[in-house]
Amino acid sequence: ALAGDELAVIDLRAAAEICDGKAAAYFSDMLSLLEGDEAAREHAVRLIEFAISERDPVALRSFNSLKLLAPLPRPASIRDCMTFERHLIQATRTAAKWRWRPLAAIDSLMEKICGRGFLRVPSVWYERPLYYKGNPRSVIGPDADVIWPAYTERLDFELEFGIFIGRQGRNISEQEAARYIGGYTIFNDFSARDVQLREMQGRLGPAKGKDFDTGNSIGPYLVTPDEVPDPYRLTMVARVNGEEWSRSTSAEMHFTFEQIIAYISQDETLYPGDFIGAGTAPGGCGLELDRWLAPGDVVELEVQQLGVLRNRVVRARLGEPSYS
Repeated sequence: ALAGDELAVIDLRAAAEICDGKAAAYFSDMLSLLEGDEAAREHAVRLIEFAISERDPVALRSFNSLKLLAPLPRPASIRDCMTFERHLIQATRTAAKWRWRPLAAIDSLMEKICGRGFLRVPSVWYERPLYYKGNPRSVIGPDADVIWPAYTERLDFELEFGIFIGRQGRNISEQEAARYIGGYTIFNDFSARDVQLREMQGRLGPAKGKDFDTGNSIGPYLVTPDEVPDPYRLTMVARVNGEEWSRSTSAEMHFTFEQIIAYISQDETLYPGDFIGAGTAPGGCGLELDRWLAPGDVVELEVQQLGVLRNRVVRARLGEPSYS
């Protein structure tokens, strides 16, 4: 756990052994903490208070001496939704520009004049929170390198945030769903755009447009719900090499996480450690902006109250397969 000044990290395992005189199963890893639910969180709070007051060097370690992994390096599952209408419209406009430039230009002009273009989101999008499932074994954390897939020429980032499920449940009501949120974090769903758009013409996918090693970056922290009083008013910013490319807000989400949990859990059990992304914020990817990453670029995603998730995009080293 981060100490209040973010200069120190509390080792909950060590704190438990010092404070309680024995190890605690809750703190063997993040999944165990989530599975421990309220009892584990209450125990953690007690240990945090103990470690800060005692300043024991075994339990309180320098933040700069550690390397952060993803909060949950192997999520139980990854589901990524698409809850921002403006993202979908702007991404569609860019894709249309590639195929027939006048169509995109006319739509942009109509939006300026009338407040809305003629490109429309499919009606089913407004009815239910649609999502795809990602690869939980391709997750990396903050400051880790993203290996550019050899089969794409247009690698893209996505400015997102999401939740980890904190307790098991099935057929969860929207009213009860908030109790199942274990914490919030930032998500960068790297995408091979040229491949993705080609694949999805077959009415399936995104397949290799999303599935490659190091393609899912999550972090830097798991922020518990008590630290995020209103997740639907968070400023979201994307920077590439220090230049701001995008700024938006979670207030534009068409579906809340509570609605998403209620929908996904229909006749399907959700488990601690399942990850659910909200989808790309408006303007939060190169596809919408028609701007593209290059090898060596550093992508920073910042979400209010959740921190900064930073990754560098690199080519595979000479002599190594691109997936290593």
